[in-house]
Amino acid sequence: MTSHLPEQQNTADPFNSLFGFAFEALDDVGPDQRWSRYDDPGIPIGPEPVPDWVITDQAIETELGILKTGKEADVYLIERALPPGQGDRAVVMAAKRYRSPDERQFHRDTSYTESRRTRNSRDRRAMAKHTRHGRSVEAGQWAAAEFGVLCDLWQAGVPVPYPVQLDGTEILMEFITTVGGTGAPRLAQTRPEPDQLESYWEQLHQAMRVLAGRQQTHGDLSAYNILVADDRLVIIDLPQVTDIVGNPHGMDFLARDCRNVCDWFSRRGLLLDADDLLAELISYAW
Repeated sequence: MTSHLPEQQNTADPFNSLFGFAFEALDDVGPDQRWSRYDDPGIPIGPEPVPDWVITDQAIETELGILKTGKEADVYLIERALPPGQGDRAVVMAAKRYRSPDERQFHRDTSYTESRRTRNSRDRRAMAKHTRHGRSVEAGQWAAAEFGVLCDLWQAGVPVPYPVQLDGTEILMEFITTVGGTGAPRLAQTRPEPDQLESYWEQLHQAMRVLAGRQQTHGDLSAYNILVADDRLVIIDLPQVTDIVGNPHGMDFLARDCRNVCDWFSRRGLLLDADDLLAELISYAW
């Protein structure tokens, strides 16, 4: 009788001829740790050129604690470091984790998503019925939307955190810090001198022009969604970036963004007119 059982494999050989691929067993990691998934199939990664600080080799990720709690997502600090014996490279990143809709303290107005479509009919039905699968799909959509926007805007030169990778409902991205290494404050927490205030406005004004030139607006722009990394502004919280042409509410969101930022700068002594800014940005969109 002919045996159909495979020959005994040499367990010392990392190449498994039965399955036809090489594999390497990973050691267990400690509490609050995991292996990085940067090169895993199906994991979207950030755009080229990849910054030098991004560790693309197999590494250990350690959760350092929570940085910020939000109404729809929480941000954690994650250290990615090479395993012992493979070097001393390490980097701290921000991990934004979206909650499912039933766990959120805030539910976004559907007017943000009127220009978006879900291709999978099963997902559309599940979202409409608010099933567990539908809620999971919705959380993943917001994460995917923000990751895609971060990639596009980073490539367009808009000051946003570099997006490292997307894994389900988690976005790993650049942790924005001051020169001293501490987390950058929000613009709303600062009291800039007149010269610095003008520099901040020039940076934000240019970013809004680039967005308008792409027929987009932030959709929820304010001094609370802008970080100050010493002399540099960085715009954050971008899942609701809106197509001001394709979305019927797009112009309303653009006008609100203009009012929010002009009011903040005007209250600090740099007088700006929201209507003039709106007219200028509309001219960039067409």
